[in-house]
Amino acid sequence: MLNSIYHQIRILSDQKKRQLAVLIDPDKVDEEGVMRIAELVNRYRADYIFTGGSLLTSDFLGTCLKILKETVHVPVIIFPGNTMQVHPEADAILLLSLISGRNPELLIGNHVIAAPGLKKSGLEIMPTGYMLIESGKLTSVVYMSNTIPIPSDKPDIASCTAMAGEMLGMRLIYMDAGSGAVMPVPARMIRHVRSNIKVPLIVGGGIRTSDDAIKSWDAGADIIVVGNATEHEPEFIGRLCESRDNLNSVTNREYHKLTR
Repeated sequence: MLNSIYHQIRILSDQKKRQLAVLIDPDKVDEEGVMRIAELVNRYRADYIFTGGSLLTSDFLGTCLKILKETVHVPVIIFPGNTMQVHPEADAILLLSLISGRNPELLIGNHVIAAPGLKKSGLEIMPTGYMLIESGKLTSVVYMSNTIPIPSDKPDIASCTAMAGEMLGMRLIYMDAGSGAVMPVPARMIRHVRSNIKVPLIVGGGIRTSDDAIKSWDAGADIIVVGNATEHEPEFIGRLCESRDNLNSVTNREYHKLTR
């Protein structure tokens, strides 16, 4: 699957290229808001759009995806909060297994229910080890998943959990502080996990400034995900892309030095 989205993620990750995903919660935007974010994603060349939420109370997901597919030039990936968030308008879906928790429904139960629909959907399926990290408050995803997040000062637990996910065949590891998190995933924890796994690492939740993003990238995140901050200030996407490009320029120079 050389043309797959996962292959793209993997190639960029292996090249140490930082990547940015913009998260859109269909419950928090209208058509105009989606168009605005899509325009900024195109202008500044964000890498991916993730779409989904912990609990969708409207039927806007399909419309949101349709607008994005007609507008943006990047992959549109479903980041599902439950089994109902499957839609063929997207390009791919993160098939999340909540490996940080002990709720069997979110480890395998819901996946069994969703499997027939996923197979027929035509979506690219990306098995993802999903890890909730303590963020300083009770987030929606912690409440809805009925699980306890990994303590933010326990990088060894996070690292072993990520290793187990990789050994079980997960093709991505996603560390999430959750929507509206008070603090992002600590850089020390990201660094610890990154040093013990080879699959691409996604980090999201609580990233509100360019400095937060740079710290996560520098610690080893291949992809950072921003949602809440861009909802309140869409132009934040531009600043993040500028930070990403600056970091990638340094990576390119270092690579050329090594290959001379």
